[in-house]
Amino acid sequence: MSPVRFLTGITTSGTPHLGNYVGSIRPAVRASLTPGVESFYFLADYHALIKVDDPARIQRSTLEIAASWLAAGLNPEHVTFYRQSDVPEIPELTWFLTCVTGKGILNRAHAYKASVDKNAAAGLDPDADVTAGLFMYPVLMGADILMFNAHKVPVGRDQIQHIEMARDMASSFNHRYGEHFVPPQAVIEEAVATLPGLDGRKMSKSYDNTIPLFAPREQLKKLISGIVTDSRAPGEPKDTEGSALFQIYQAFATEAETQALRQAYAQGIAWADAKHMLLERIDQEIAPMRASYQSLMDKPSRIEDALLAGAEKARRIATPFMSRLRQAVGLRSLGQMPQEKSAKQSKSAVASFKQYREPDGKFYFKLVDSQGAILIQSLGFDSPKDAGQAVALLKLEGVEALNRLAAQVEDISLEKRELIASELAGMQST
Repeated sequence: MSPVRFLTGITTSGTPHLGNYVGSIRPAVRASLTPGVESFYFLADYHALIKVDDPARIQRSTLEIAASWLAAGLNPEHVTFYRQSDVPEIPELTWFLTCVTGKGILNRAHAYKASVDKNAAAGLDPDADVTAGLFMYPVLMGADILMFNAHKVPVGRDQIQHIEMARDMASSFNHRYGEHFVPPQAVIEEAVATLPGLDGRKMSKSYDNTIPLFAPREQLKKLISGIVTDSRAPGEPKDTEGSALFQIYQAFATEAETQALRQAYAQGIAWADAKHMLLERIDQEIAPMRASYQSLMDKPSRIEDALLAGAEKARRIATPFMSRLRQAVGLRSLGQMPQEKSAKQSKSAVASFKQYREPDGKFYFKLVDSQGAILIQSLGFDSPKDAGQAVALLKLEGVEALNRLAAQVEDISLEKRELIASELAGMQST
């Protein structure tokens, strides 16, 4: 059975902050250590162009975010860690998806609607200062996910809509051209889905209310002291509901530590003491990573090498996959034009899978060409479901799936492998 694919990215538009860490970086690193998970992590620099027109800022942010992930424990040898712009198949897939995505779906995208509503409130043209990049943002995000057929995508609650749109794109493409994409699922850590910032709103560079992830301790102390609280004096019970300070603490603390602070709130802890507790709890987790982060920041070439190696690994998947998609939509070599056949001939002129059960009680499948010659012969499976899943994988991924099924099929020569690749591509395009 193929591993579960986990994919996440961060837009390179600013310095990583605590919200990025608890909402994306930390769960991503943890997931990368999970057995049976194939992890993809990328720096979304194409996305940054939608909102940032300062080239130096994008370059600096790319360095900072990559260094943050690596300092947090991401091992690029165990995952696929790449820069979005180093994989040219992604913008090509974006166009394919653009051609199957209804404009009405994009009209409902939260970011676009917010811009339109803001313009309407100001009495401006609804699309004033709205770029096509902002409008098409969900399609590029869909391409990021579907390029690698990610099963799980960790997002904040406000990003769920983009995963739903990616599912719609996958469904629309599959309906027209055959089963090529796996519908992704959003993964949310409920306790830290959206981390509040200094002013209580969502921590975001757009609101200028962030706490930089690797801020020195003294700067961290100063920022935490500026977190907005109410005017209740020491000794007065305080509410945890709606308290940005409490929510940030909860994102770093254990359950027992969270309950202890909850009780302290009820007993009237002074805001200064609560902020000191938050400082110590954040620093306990972040301080050990600071030295590693600074070392990486001082040697950008190390990060560049890691990203280029990751892009090469990513393209080993993306390039053949895009080749199959190009075949599927009709972008094919004219030197391989099929001969005109009668309807009866056409039905019998394609390879097909046969599934069956032998007297030994095992279940088998084989791929036979139009002349009945066996191209792939499986070994025995314990259940018809297992055999069927292997067939489905071959139909979905083509010859690339043979590497995963090597222990479940008879040996295949290199010459026959090329023929199999051609037949499977033909099946996908019909």
